[in-house]
Amino acid sequence: MITKNRQPDSVIHEMIRKAFPEKTATDIQELTEGMCNVTYNITFSDGEECILKIAAKDTTGNTSNEIRLMTAEVKAMQLVREHCTFHVADVLAYDCSRTICDGDYFFMEKLPGVNYSFIKENLPEETRRGIAREIGEISRQLRRITNPQFGFLGDTKRYDHLSDFVHTMLRNLITDGQKKNVDLGCDVEKLLEEFEEEKYIFDEVPSATLVHWDMWEGNVFVEGEHVSGIIDWERAMWGEAFMDDRFRKHSRNKDFLEGFGQKDFSETELMRIRWYDIILYLTMMVEVFYREFEDKGQYFWAKEQFLSVLHREAT
Repeated sequence: MITKNRQPDSVIHEMIRKAFPEKTATDIQELTEGMCNVTYNITFSDGEECILKIAAKDTTGNTSNEIRLMTAEVKAMQLVREHCTFHVADVLAYDCSRTICDGDYFFMEKLPGVNYSFIKENLPEETRRGIAREIGEISRQLRRITNPQFGFLGDTKRYDHLSDFVHTMLRNLITDGQKKNVDLGCDVEKLLEEFEEEKYIFDEVPSATLVHWDMWEGNVFVEGEHVSGIIDWERAMWGEAFMDDRFRKHSRNKDFLEGFGQKDFSETELMRIRWYDIILYLTMMVEVFYREFEDKGQYFWAKEQFLSVLHREAT
């Protein structure tokens, strides 16, 4: 299991002094959510709180599609605050100099509410449906943030064509899987040949919009009966809205689509959605071995989903 980049209190206090020279921290509590970055809840003497997030000191546990993740996250959050009305935490300070800490880190506003994944099953169905619609509305708002080219937000490389970007993601995952001897369950050369035959479907998307990519319940905060914020923007990219997790085979639902404003899809849109399904499930399979998870349950679940999509089984 890849170890989080935990820091002693003495280092954290030094980080706090640099970011907030007028404040004094009275309590530092590690938060247990998340698998790679380490996060802390910081309480100050004036009663205010914020969140400190520290990245790993190296990229040992990252796949090739995970590039400068903390840079991507900070950039995405700033873009959302400038262009959207839904709430995202304000970035209070960001340091990538590694002069105090051996990993990049940032302080951000503490969002109100609780993690949706912790309470979802205890909420009434109508409340869950309303939250799904709000998440759809959030995905629709992200379409306001546009870019002429495609690519990972943390990467400097850009692609003029969506097909080239998606091909890179696919090829990276195959190569990563081969490096770790991951059984992907298919003939990868045939998979790449199939992509070449269908890549024309991406030509319908001439420019990019901001995509969170990982907006599952664990990255949604809820207060009362409403979404109070979205977290973990580290995998954000310039892509197509349908690339986000909420459009995937296992999670797409009519309430989300109602909020998004599109309930039906053309034949070529469904074909693109299928390729985005393939990329997510390959990612979930491969990352198990890069993160060194002891429990391989995610791998087996994702492989089942992948094969179902690959063989075009009805859902």
